[in-house]
Amino acid sequence: MSRGSGREGDPPPAPEPLPVPVPDSHCHLDIVGGDVASQLAAARAVGVDTVLQVGVDLESSRLSAELAAAYDDIWAAVALHPNDAGLGAATPEALAEIERLAGLPQVRAVGETGLDHFRTGPDGRGAQEESFRAHIAIAKRTGKALVIHDRDAHDDVLRVLAEEGAPDTVVFHCFSGDAAMARICAEQGYFLSFAGTVTFKNAGDLREAAAVAPRELLLAETDAPFLTPTPWRGRPNGSYLVPLTVRALAEVRGDDLAELCDALAANGRRAFAY
Repeated sequence: MSRGSGREGDPPPAPEPLPVPVPDSHCHLDIVGGDVASQLAAARAVGVDTVLQVGVDLESSRLSAELAAAYDDIWAAVALHPNDAGLGAATPEALAEIERLAGLPQVRAVGETGLDHFRTGPDGRGAQEESFRAHIAIAKRTGKALVIHDRDAHDDVLRVLAEEGAPDTVVFHCFSGDAAMARICAEQGYFLSFAGTVTFKNAGDLREAAAVAPRELLLAETDAPFLTPTPWRGRPNGSYLVPLTVRALAEVRGDDLAELCDALAANGRRAFAY
């Protein structure tokens, strides 16, 4: 997975604070760069009190565990990204290290893992699926949530989960399906985590999915430094911009903002057991 953010320009201004604190359910503080304490302070100032720091390879997974050990408001997820897995990164030794990290108390999820049919071509998909299955097994053995990266691979992701048997907690990071996909996931009790993409002009199907997703299965995330919400698309993202996505979700769903924030906070605690 490319480590560069690909985002240009100054960080956007801080949005209006939320009435109730919520978590950022998926962030890459290491790729955002800069001072982590300052990032957390900026997030807290607008009502984002918890960050799930997500690893994508051995280096970032180790760092995620270290950050979660050092900061009370960070929890960690560890994994080998599916695109890297498609290139052969999911060796037995690498998977053993991910399982070791997943057993640490500050690590609350195995992810992001899954399938990506956008960047990984047919030649790498077998290795990618094998890695996904291995991560599912690690999540079940360690009792941690499974955080899924699903890009252009909805049917195959659902198939593998059914074949392997899903862990008790499954989170679809940056949910990208339509309303029908949201209903299928809801039937299985999977959490749907919405990112800044729900604010994009061309994301009508995604907004329909957000409208039908059960409130008790909703999460909000940044995937920072990527997927910066409108009106700042293309600029650097950060956990402090979660309120833009949360307000968009409330509008799409017709939810009271404070009640939605309460639900997002409770869902984060339930999904990641913190």
